[in-house]
Amino acid sequence: GDMSGDVFGNGMLLSKQTRLIAAFNHLHIFVDPDPDPAKSFAERKRLFALPRSTWDDYDKRKISKGGGVFERKAKSVPVSPEMRELFGLTNEKVTPNELIHAILTSSAELLWFGGIGTYVKASDEGNLEVGDRANDALRINAEALRCQVVGEGANLGMTQRARIEYALKGGRLNTDAIDNSAGVDCSDHEVNIKILLGAAEQEGKLTRPQRDKLLAKMTDEVAELVLRDNYLQTQSISVTQDLGCHLLDRLSRYMRTLERSGQLDRTLEHLPDDETIEERMKANRGLTRPEIAVLLSYAKIALYDELLESDLPDDAALDSDVIGYFPTPLRKTYADQIRGHRLRREIAATLATNEIVNRMGISFVHEVREKTGYSAAEIVRAFMIARDVFGLSALWAEIEALDNSVPAEIQASSLAERVTVWMLRVERQPLDIAGAIERYRPGVAALGSSLERFLTEADRSMLAHQAERLREYRVPKALAETVAGLHLRYAACDLVRLAGLAGLAVEQTAQIYFTVGARFGFDWLRRASSHLASDTAWDKLAITAIVDDLDAYQFRAAESVLDTAKANGGLKQLGKANGTAVIDRWVESRRPLVLRSEQLLGELRATGTPDFAMLAVANRQLKSMVEG
Repeated sequence: GDMSGDVFGNGMLLSKQTRLIAAFNHLHIFVDPDPDPAKSFAERKRLFALPRSTWDDYDKRKISKGGGVFERKAKSVPVSPEMRELFGLTNEKVTPNELIHAILTSSAELLWFGGIGTYVKASDEGNLEVGDRANDALRINAEALRCQVVGEGANLGMTQRARIEYALKGGRLNTDAIDNSAGVDCSDHEVNIKILLGAAEQEGKLTRPQRDKLLAKMTDEVAELVLRDNYLQTQSISVTQDLGCHLLDRLSRYMRTLERSGQLDRTLEHLPDDETIEERMKANRGLTRPEIAVLLSYAKIALYDELLESDLPDDAALDSDVIGYFPTPLRKTYADQIRGHRLRREIAATLATNEIVNRMGISFVHEVREKTGYSAAEIVRAFMIARDVFGLSALWAEIEALDNSVPAEIQASSLAERVTVWMLRVERQPLDIAGAIERYRPGVAALGSSLERFLTEADRSMLAHQAERLREYRVPKALAETVAGLHLRYAACDLVRLAGLAGLAVEQTAQIYFTVGARFGFDWLRRASSHLASDTAWDKLAITAIVDDLDAYQFRAAESVLDTAKANGGLKQLGKANGTAVIDRWVESRRPLVLRSEQLLGELRATGTPDFAMLAVANRQLKSMVEG
């Protein structure tokens, strides 16, 4: 590319630290072996503002020693000592095509595609398969790339097979669709804003000159909204890549589901077949970023189509999300027009799709559907309840503020997934998003961080250790403690529900619930289950089933304790000795079953690391104890 090109030009002005060492377009080859960042940035900026500029317009006095601008039509290009060292050339003269080859294969941090043409193919691809005859003489194989990162601002700078080959050897890249998605997103915002203001103009709420002035005023915020969307999308790819082989079996199951429904052709999209997946599993290797990017796109298309056909986009509970899609100057003044926007359903479905896939992962909806049998629309409703009840948007914002300072895996959490499944299994269907949020949020907020005071000393010590581990990654103290205790907050929904059934404050039900959890081994068994391998979809389903059972039995045990207390003179003993007296009374009513459970738990603790079969037996025994 060159500085007159929109993609290349804008890309080369994004940082004043960029050291552009070489570039080429259809006319010239530009080489600057040791550029001064400040001077070269100023010169690139000048060329960007100069209409129809070419590399030949670059001020040659600002090019470092040994560099220059060379014509592509020249018979040969002189190779300076600096160029020999930079590109690994040995001859004193090379052809322009040879120089371009050397540029493409040079050692650099970034190879940026901002022009037209496909310059990299896979080593087992032929030029005929690429379909870009004009650049056959320049094209290289992906295995020859020595850059650390590839950015595809242009369309199809590399073939998909080349991207995968480069990624498998350690290169960092997405796909051209991901790297260009901000442009599409920006166009969507522009169209939707103009439709909105067009309706307001027809209603006489503003004039055309006022509209144009407002559009110009909102330019920067629209850019921020677009970049935010794309940040979350690439973050999702990064987290998926970092989890690697741990997700491979689950993602492969999702691919097979898409194939069976006719929504995906793995061969056409160059996604790994079952044999390749088996090999990657043995090599402890997950999908590459280009493969993840393609599967993420299919996941979004499939979910969007399903949501659009449902009644979810019509739910008034999505109004705040839809209003938040538009820039601030429109949110209050034109709120009614936003609600009545003729593409509101499409906007709502798009926002819900992006939120779910970006936040929860490619196969989240598929996996929850496997567990619960519910439709995508109900799963999204449950997720939105979980998100807003626990204030996860604010928490995610805190975590994302640490970007580039903590590993991506530290930025993931399973709280939203567990609460989503809980809502689907416990709450009455169809879910009422606004009603459920109103019902659960106050109780969850009342508990806040106080859940920790109901834990045993051993559990508090474990939480402190987990928080300290996060602190090692420079996570702020308060945030580290919050993230370390997220798995405890999951119980808050059960506590609110239990409080409603018993007519108590949530703090009182928490006292009974956590004492039951510690005394009868529910907490220890859940911790033990977390150490079991869950890399395959079946493993995860099996472990999730046991944990779900443990949660249900602990709830029923706590409920039974409170019922027994009511039947024996009320709940006045609560608050004394952590509710021990009330629980003791309940134990007396089923002592043989309790004794057997305690013996079994002791045997399991003695093993140190119980396996799945042991946990299944313990699970069954606890069921007998609770049901009496």
